[in-house]
Amino acid sequence: MAESSTTLSAAPTAEHPLFICYSRCSTCAKARTWLRDHNVDFTERDIKEHRPTQEELTEWLDISGLPVRRFFNTSGQAYRSQGLSKRLPQMDTEQALQLLSTDGMLVKRPILLDGRHVLVGFRQQQWEDWLADTNENSHNS
Repeated sequence: MAESSTTLSAAPTAEHPLFICYSRCSTCAKARTWLRDHNVDFTERDIKEHRPTQEELTEWLDISGLPVRRFFNTSGQAYRSQGLSKRLPQMDTEQALQLLSTDGMLVKRPILLDGRHVLVGFRQQQWEDWLADTNENSHNS
């Protein structure tokens, strides 16, 4: 496993996904450990230092099929201090994505990207399903 820490690299793939996290987030630490334990070769990107662009967020939203609200870190201080629980329902998708692009701490993490899938947050069963699908597809190629 040759894990690296970078921001600008080749597009993420199932064989080498992009892991977007925050270094002081305990959930991100659990997800990182899970990736290492499962020998996933990944590139790591710190969400605070290199926040997602609106274009990236738009692409991730399209790939994931999730509602935009799922990309918000609703338990974070930035979300609460801006009163987003009341403001977010009034925003359209473009406004919400623009807001997310201004502060990486507003974005739910970790995020795992492989070009075909976008996993938001660490739900172990979802990540296990992703890995099983990835392994199955790599053997069928």
